[in-house]
Amino acid sequence: MVETNEAYLLRIYIGDSDRYMGKPLYKFLLEFFRKEGFAGATVLRGISGFGKTSIIHTASILRLSTDLPIVIEIVDKIEKIEKVLPVLKDVVKEGLITIEKVGVVFYNGNKKDNQTLTP
Repeated sequence: MVETNEAYLLRIYIGDSDRYMGKPLYKFLLEFFRKEGFAGATVLRGISGFGKTSIIHTASILRLSTDLPIVIEIVDKIEKIEKVLPVLKDVVKEGLITIEKVGVVFYNGNKKDNQTLTP
């Protein structure tokens, strides 16, 4: 049987052109999560997508987009995630933020990182 630890996945959907304090929003958020001591964060650039406005943004050569979808994913303890939600509400002006419970099957970071996700 595989042992799992409980954690939470914070997922932030924004656009490539979103900015905060003069820099791309995804870069600001990545640096912010690092300073806050999160176990890790990943920024993913989508090849196509649409949001509330239903405008399709795509990386197609025929139709170049300046606002490709960006997803930032963070897995950590719920206490750490809840602590930063007020900041995210102020910083993410357009986008979507979700939180879901996940089971961590395997995480092999340094000793400091492993302590972050272990109950």
